[in-house]
Amino acid sequence: MLEVRNIRKSFFRKEALNNVSLNVKKGEVFGLLGPNGAGKTTLIRVINRIIEPDEGSVRFDGHLMEANDLKRIGYLPEERGLFKDMTVENHAMFLGKLRGLETKDIRNKMQFWFDTFNMNDWRKKRIEQLSKGMAQKVQFMCAVLHEPDLLILDEPFSGFDPVNVELIKKQLIQMRADGKTIILSTHNMKNVEEICDRAALIHEAKKIAEGTISELQGEQKTGLYAVRFRGNMLTFVNALWTGFEIYDKTEHGDNRFTVRVTMRNESSFEDLLKVLIGHVTIESAWEVMPTMQDVFINLVQPVSHEE
Repeated sequence: MLEVRNIRKSFFRKEALNNVSLNVKKGEVFGLLGPNGAGKTTLIRVINRIIEPDEGSVRFDGHLMEANDLKRIGYLPEERGLFKDMTVENHAMFLGKLRGLETKDIRNKMQFWFDTFNMNDWRKKRIEQLSKGMAQKVQFMCAVLHEPDLLILDEPFSGFDPVNVELIKKQLIQMRADGKTIILSTHNMKNVEEICDRAALIHEAKKIAEGTISELQGEQKTGLYAVRFRGNMLTFVNALWTGFEIYDKTEHGDNRFTVRVTMRNESSFEDLLKVLIGHVTIESAWEVMPTMQDVFINLVQPVSHEE
């Protein structure tokens, strides 16, 4: 759906993007991650043809992106921009017509989103009368009103309470099911884990990682395993002997514990289970995978530390 090839961009000799390439597949939610100032918003603006790259190209649906392709793209910028003296209904109508939609079509699509976001009582209100969260809903509605094939969202959950965050996530998941492609730029790694299929991390103008969420987590795993069991803690420790080392433990009461261990020498997960069976009652055991928060920190901090 979208292919970014070797993009370079500088502002007054300060490098904002250094040879960045991405490949966003049709029908996926793609996370665009990175610390503040990494170059994410610059890349999004290049994709939207708001600014031109110094080098490189953007291909959309198999061809070099043209101005006409923007009709198939929806964009929710981090810097919110609404006309405060317009009513919600008039604002959506105005932006819908800019996208080339007919009045009847706009009204039908507006009604769907007014119902979805429970905003019918607010359609005649001026933008300046809305709360931050309600204005966010209006901005989101305007970004998707023309049912774009590619939706680019820059920090879309900012300003929403947890209920509305879940509402937006539900809509994004449905859009993906309908074959839409979504680029999600966010600092909320929990949301990345929940709805993104793949992600790329940009740091100091360069792409430093790209892959599926499980691939990114797998590359940062540390060989940590967890066992939840019922029994005596001392018996558990003695059973481990010299092949394993306890990392930490949590007591749940009623002789139930969760213990995280690391392997020594050539010990395996299967070895861990073998030495415990018969000594304690194992309720569950699993490999501890890093969260996307861990992945983000692990990838970004070493680069910053070397400086």
